Amino acid sequence: MKQQNYMYSGVGERLKKEWKIYLAALIFIIIADSIGQIKVPLGPGTLILFPIFYSIFLGILSGPQILKIFKKPEVKAASKLVIVCICPFIAKLGINAGASIETVISAGPALLLQEFGNLGTIFLSLPIALLLGLKREAVGACHSINRETNLALMQDVFGPDSAEARGSLSIYIIGGMVGTIFFGFMATVIASTGLFHPYSLGMASGVGAGIMMATATATLSEMFPAMADQISALASASETISGIDGIYMALFVGIPLCNWLYRKLEPKLGPIHDKIAKKGYR
Repeated sequence: MKQQNYMYSGVGERLKKEWKIYLAALIFIIIADSIGQIKVPLGPGTLILFPIFYSIFLGILSGPQILKIFKKPEVKAASKLVIVCICPFIAKLGINAGASIETVISAGPALLLQEFGNLGTIFLSLPIALLLGLKREAVGACHSINRETNLALMQDVFGPDSAEARGSLSIYIIGGMVGTIFFGFMATVIASTGLFHPYSLGMASGVGAGIMMATATATLSEMFPAMADQISALASASETISGIDGIYMALFVGIPLCNWLYRKLEPKLGPIHDKIAKKGYR
């Protein structure tokens, strides 16, 4: 496959090549922001659709597989911009956490230890990914929750055009759509049980996914308006720390664990998928 070149001599050349991407992004932002939040009561919880959900959906529709507004080279060029665009957001999380440092310190070591919970999902997700037919993409998809910092890590370790990077980006996109709905709904359901303090729920919202954290935090803040500032501070701190220690957890534990499981399981589960796929074609 021919390698795409995204090195430009200057800003002018880049704008000339990628102007359609920037224009479409601006249009999608305007449309999504105009729609705003949509809240759908569902049983004990509430589904909340945020503007980023509509933006991602519009992006999918405009891709080469549906409306074909963008071609594959433009899609690849746009994927390179993801990390650049989310850097200001990551910086904002750190500022929010620093503004409420006393609340963050009072949370104790729980903020640091919560990253171990993400590793347990590897044992469930990787076998399922292999049964679905993923190859090396499964390592990128399953090594973590695959949020902003993990995207950067996978591109740095394996390269932006690698199968592992594609797997990570795929889960990032799916998490942005499905994860926002799931987190908002689960926050209302769990909070309504009264089993956990609102502070702990706010801390649990910061698993490393900015949009998921925003969804859960907005939901919890509406349910506990008197604690909204503290919930937001703990969620931001949790998000920031998950991004920091999550890098090392993924680099030294998550990725090696996925590689080891892949070597052990792929020879066994890969043929099972191939047999099922062959039967399906008949």
